[in-house]
Amino acid sequence: MKFDTKTYDFLKLLAQILLPGFGTCYAAVALIWGLPYPEQIVATIVALDTFLGIILGISTAVYNKTEAAASDGTLKIDTSSPTDIYRFEMNVPLSELGDKKLVTLVVDKKADLSQK
Repeated sequence: MKFDTKTYDFLKLLAQILLPGFGTCYAAVALIWGLPYPEQIVATIVALDTFLGIILGISTAVYNKTEAAASDGTLKIDTSSPTDIYRFEMNVPLSELGDKKLVTLVVDKKADLSQK
């Protein structure tokens, strides 16, 4: 399960801000004004929010796996010599990077760059 960015951002806002905020607000207002079923409504909101959190967690894990494979390149780091060696290996032409809002790199801290 993988959501597009717009859907993911909305669901994250819903799970982290809107549902907890609405649940808290309803609990407080129901206590003050005697609104019906405060425990049931708040428990339902918490259950939905928890389920949404699980779905977003699964989506994030899938996204992270696919993004590593679809990254723009790799930052290779060789720490075996007295001076660390760093090298970028890009999967896309450098001329395309200027058109992107975000560049994603996989970090390889165990690279052996001494022979290259």
